[in-house]
Amino acid sequence: MANHQRSADDLVLDALRSMRTLVHMEVAFISQFKDGRRIFRYVDPLGAVVPLRVGDSDPLEESYCQRVIDGRLPELIQDAMQHAEARKLPATAAVPVGAHLSVPIRLSDGGIYGTFCCFSRTADFALSARDVETMRCFADITAKFIERQVAEENRREVLVARHTGVLNAERFAIVYQPIVRLLDGRVTGYEALTRFLAEPVRTPDLWFDEAQEIGLQQRLELAVIDKALRNLRRLPEDSYISINASPATVLSGALDAALAGHPCERLMLEVTEHSSVDDYARIVQALAPLRRRGLRLAVDDAGAGFASFRHILELKPDVIKLDVSLIRQIDTDTGHRALAAALVRFAQETKSEVVAEGVESEAELAILRDLHVDKAQGYLLGRPAPIESFLQE
Repeated sequence: MANHQRSADDLVLDALRSMRTLVHMEVAFISQFKDGRRIFRYVDPLGAVVPLRVGDSDPLEESYCQRVIDGRLPELIQDAMQHAEARKLPATAAVPVGAHLSVPIRLSDGGIYGTFCCFSRTADFALSARDVETMRCFADITAKFIERQVAEENRREVLVARHTGVLNAERFAIVYQPIVRLLDGRVTGYEALTRFLAEPVRTPDLWFDEAQEIGLQQRLELAVIDKALRNLRRLPEDSYISINASPATVLSGALDAALAGHPCERLMLEVTEHSSVDDYARIVQALAPLRRRGLRLAVDDAGAGFASFRHILELKPDVIKLDVSLIRQIDTDTGHRALAAALVRFAQETKSEVVAEGVESEAELAILRDLHVDKAQGYLLGRPAPIESFLQE
């Protein structure tokens, strides 16, 4: 997506530069009309002749652009100082503006995005209607690229509004899934899982992926952790809560504040990441103070891909969680069983625990016991439920 966006930007800038060069102007730009302002989205100057920067804006009503769109100014002005309406604008004398070309950028629905403009500080009486037609062609070309950007910006605004609403109104619930010690069947911990109460209805991982896309991942993860830990003291004192956080949230340093006031010895942090991490050393360093306070570290999805093995080797977790894809065929497939056995042996060598996720059948449970897996969770052992389901009478 990022590479595609840069390519589209380059094409738009090429169009601006070509038009500016063709008509021998000093500045070419594309503006967007938004909320009563003219925003400069693309600028191609000849040197630094005019201090115009991408992102700058000014009142739309005070611009040439608005007057061209509503017909108060023509699309072609050879000399602004000779045009009565143009002389009313402060920019005409301040810049100054001499020659000016401007045409609307129309989107496929007929709406006007803004304008494609060129101007110079001196008059140019060689400009003609043919130059206006050429500029319209360039405007039509750039409109196709800009429309994609507008659609993406609109989509992003919708997503940001949706997630901000979820966060502000706390439209998510926390459910807890028991983690059972296989030696005696005793519940020793609970994984805190998120259930969203907002539209659209979908799995939590899609909500978190979307939050990451729009830059709200950390805020969402911290909100979930905060809500999950409100119930820690309601659970038996010899049990723990397992919470989830991405490497980005770990590296932000925000976990220290999020866990302040909570007994870290009753917490386990699952690092969630399905791809390789750029800097494991920084994660280890960021987690060191919390681990010294008793926080245990888990790596989930072991057996689901190469990245999880890297996480295990680099982060040296206290707990290795076997992925549900490995458990699902562990009673029928020798390869799955052998890989699980190898991970158990690795954990024994490194003095780590093994927790199996997604256990749904007695056959799966029997194999896990045979392999000396320490703990397990899944629908067979307990479905995720509100905290009240686990409180003692």
